[in-house]
Amino acid sequence: MSTEQFSVDGETAIITGSSSGIGRGIAERFAADGVDVVVCSREQENVDPVAEEINESDSPGRALAIECDVTDRDAVDALVEATVEEFGGLDVLVNNAGASFMAGFDDVSENGWKTIVDINVHGTYHCTHAASEHLKDGGGSVINFASVAGQRGSPLMSPYGASKAAVINLTTTLSYEWAEDDVRVNCIAPGFVATPGVESQMGVSADNIDREEVARRIGTVEEIADVTQFLASPASSYVVGETITAQGVPQISEDHDV
Repeated sequence: MSTEQFSVDGETAIITGSSSGIGRGIAERFAADGVDVVVCSREQENVDPVAEEINESDSPGRALAIECDVTDRDAVDALVEATVEEFGGLDVLVNNAGASFMAGFDDVSENGWKTIVDINVHGTYHCTHAASEHLKDGGGSVINFASVAGQRGSPLMSPYGASKAAVINLTTTLSYEWAEDDVRVNCIAPGFVATPGVESQMGVSADNIDREEVARRIGTVEEIADVTQFLASPASSYVVGETITAQGVPQISEDHDV
């Protein structure tokens, strides 16, 4: 059976929030498949090691590290411009940069609310809007990152859940608008994933996760990279405007009282 349709070889991708965790995993996966990747985060010193590791590996794709705050439109414009100047175009945009904190709604300050919405919603807007011309030049793919919190809500994370719900809705709307330009827009809503951040908070190491085990509530970065590669590849050519939930076994209430 051919697996060629799952390849993204020869393309150029921007992956925001790629200094660690899911974003870094996607960048490494793409580069290994022959994609030239632009890795970015708010601190240059955090993404330089990611690009260096990719460029020093056997990966056929090259990496460029750029400091970029996705809430700063000028910085985002410069990010896209540098990408096109370095690699000649842009085929895939992965809007992975995001932020959250835990607090009851009554304790969420206006500044706290605005900070999360600015990164998660406005950041996605800035990057997608700035990249639109290049993504439409020959057809491209946008992959937004939401969360199961944006689908069903999440206690103590109201600004995060609300902002991710907005990303899901934007995905649906934009997929309709951009379909005529041959740009596919889709979204991934992960559940718990064993990133370094989650590991430090929950003590769950990715090394202890068996990918073949179905009955589990936490996944690996590689499993999210699998879904991302699928959405970026020709294999998902008939998948448009969808939000793919990657959360393992779903939570189903055992309370059946009417």
